[in-house]
Amino acid sequence: MRNIQNGNGKFYIGDKEDNPSAEITYQKDANGNLIVEHTFVSEELRGQGVAGKLVEELVQFANQNGIKIIPECSFAKMYIEKNNLQEILA
Repeated sequence: MRNIQNGNGKFYIGDKEDNPSAEITYQKDANGNLIVEHTFVSEELRGQGVAGKLVEELVQFANQNGIKIIPECSFAKMYIEKNNLQEILA
């Protein structure tokens, strides 16, 4: 699998940030929390655990920076709950 890159309001896989093969997008709220908006994985990368890797990258980033996450994206919310990562939630 290709490397996950940190972009502008997203973590993504692909050569171009504006046309990624996979991405997880977020915005910061007034308190600095990361509001996870959307997870996308292209057809060619589906079934390889890519979406989970993107959530893990976001969680690691949040942990390293002392930031909490608000998952509006249903996949991110399910992944965080399934993997007992609730301590990262705002």
